[in-house]
Amino acid sequence: MKLFITAILFLIACTSCNKFLDVNPESDISKSELFKTAEGFEEALNGVYSRASQGDLYGNELTFGFLDVLAQNYSISFFDNMAYRQTSLYNYKDAAFISRKDAVWKGLYHAISSCNLILENLESGRSILTSERYALIKGEALALRAYFHFDLLRLFAPSYLSNAEAKGIPYVTTFSNKITPMATVKEAVEKVTKDLEEAKVLLRPVDPILTTSYTVGYPTDADPLEQASPILFLHNRRHRMNYYAVCGGLARAYLYAGDKAKALQNAEEVILSQKFPWTNSVDFITPDETKKDRILYKELIFSWYIPDMQSSLVNRFGSGASSLYIEENAGRALFEVAGVGAEDLRFKEWVRLAIDITSSRLELQKYLRDDEANRHPLVAPAIRLSEMYYIAAEAIFDTNPTKALEYFNTVRFQRGIGTQLTSVASKEAFLRELIQEARKELYGEGQIFFMYKRLNRSIVGQSGINYPASNNLFVLPLPNDEIEFGKR
Repeated sequence: MKLFITAILFLIACTSCNKFLDVNPESDISKSELFKTAEGFEEALNGVYSRASQGDLYGNELTFGFLDVLAQNYSISFFDNMAYRQTSLYNYKDAAFISRKDAVWKGLYHAISSCNLILENLESGRSILTSERYALIKGEALALRAYFHFDLLRLFAPSYLSNAEAKGIPYVTTFSNKITPMATVKEAVEKVTKDLEEAKVLLRPVDPILTTSYTVGYPTDADPLEQASPILFLHNRRHRMNYYAVCGGLARAYLYAGDKAKALQNAEEVILSQKFPWTNSVDFITPDETKKDRILYKELIFSWYIPDMQSSLVNRFGSGASSLYIEENAGRALFEVAGVGAEDLRFKEWVRLAIDITSSRLELQKYLRDDEANRHPLVAPAIRLSEMYYIAAEAIFDTNPTKALEYFNTVRFQRGIGTQLTSVASKEAFLRELIQEARKELYGEGQIFFMYKRLNRSIVGQSGINYPASNNLFVLPLPNDEIEFGKR
């Protein structure tokens, strides 16, 4: 299939409410009209975020949907009203699976085409943009393009570790209906880091998140400082590909390619910025819904705004035996409740025990909201602070295992685990501990499948079945149309 190129999808315009998050779909605007004003460029970029936040992408499947099913994070009953069971068995010929993964491919390339349309029109539009606004829009568009390509690579191509020279994905950098040649895995990662490095340079002098006055907080605060700018487009940089989100993306990509030095450099830049405070445990565990922060919002470096997913999430995680859940014993083992995890706040706040005639299960409450009572908006985490600590720990272990354990223990301490990991017998033992902690921390966020793949680790299912690491498991098939018409 040719990479279908569409104009801007889900273009959004700001409402009268003085918050970036309060946006509504307005209309499709012709390309010729859209890029005549600075506001048109902003609307086009907002449209990319809106498209990416839909259910076929980060508003569902690429966060708490089929990626976490692939990671064996859920128990799938025979009732399976969401048609995930065959996906959990890695039956890549199942119709429901094919429909989902093809929609991901198409959706991400649609979002990429929108990024490219913006980038191509930016040069001719420089006369209507301030230098600061030009740099901000270009930086975000480049970063988003890289983010989408990187996830496509991690889904549809072999890992860098398994075969860096294998066929990867098309890395599309022009707004065109011409077929883009396949890049190798290595070439695709290099293009990802090139886009992100350029974005980093562009954003550094202009991104408000880098200013000392920019303070991370809750939108429900009496004086929400993240919305203090008189310019709506600059509100809440953590719902956009901000400078530190770019650093986080680079940390991921460099670690994927085995460049631990650059992965560490970028992860530590986020950590040492101290821009993202650890969530006050009182906010995490309070029974008062108006003060509750289940998602650990202040720690989110970048997240997708998904208010329309509320009803879907209720059905997904709270509809009895037909929902996505964790077997009680498997969940207790995951969070090590009988050992170091006895006081783990994540286990206490993110899952709840549900008992019926046939089973006892743990239902995910990470995304549970009490209408509009909670302190944070409904978001899908994309990059969070704790992941930067995990990346830093892994990247530095070979040269400074003591510092690696310090990073590792910092996250555990913040989650209520007082027992420190003071030594490990080997690098392999450390990686096992790291994967275990990452599974707890990033549960329902779509990152664990990628971690297994990057490290070429077998996946253990809820029932104890071991699924050996292989390309048959880790590499999703390309869409049939792409193979036939794109001659892949």
